[in-house]
Amino acid sequence: MFEINMKPPLYDPEAVQPMRDELVFVGFQETRTPQQVDEVLSQKNEETVFVVINSVCGCAAGSARPAATLALQHHTIPDKFITVFAGMDRDAVDFLREKYLSQYPPSSPSMALFENGELVYFLPRHRIEGRYPEKIAEELKSVFDKYCKRKGPSISPEKYAQLVHAISCGSKIQINT
Repeated sequence: MFEINMKPPLYDPEAVQPMRDELVFVGFQETRTPQQVDEVLSQKNEETVFVVINSVCGCAAGSARPAATLALQHHTIPDKFITVFAGMDRDAVDFLREKYLSQYPPSSPSMALFENGELVYFLPRHRIEGRYPEKIAEELKSVFDKYCKRKGPSISPEKYAQLVHAISCGSKIQINT
């Protein structure tokens, strides 16, 4: 499950699985290792990649994940969407922050859009907290309209209607020691 030199997850994997599933349901690819992150983001292929740094915190549950999933219902979406989970995919998150988001302080949850391997948009936690998912999704849709070409949505409206948002707060999840 984990490579010998990888940092172990901070939380019980079972407890956070619904938080992962919420993004995977709409088409996100989980990137759990530095190699998987680099494999997607190092491509210079004219594609856009939407990245969500997932988190157990309340603003991820109440705003970030619902906004990201709603934005992917738009008529224009990124070519790919990947996610890493802060506190869980620790090496992948550290690598993403150091190599691709180094101009920003660590922030989770957060979202980014890359075009042709270059960062073109970043939404840090402080611009997620306290905002309604619909407002965040509108901002993301504007960014998608500016940079993306793929026809959306990522899943059918009927399937999206079945999405169950994981709204538990991470403060109730015990940290592994």
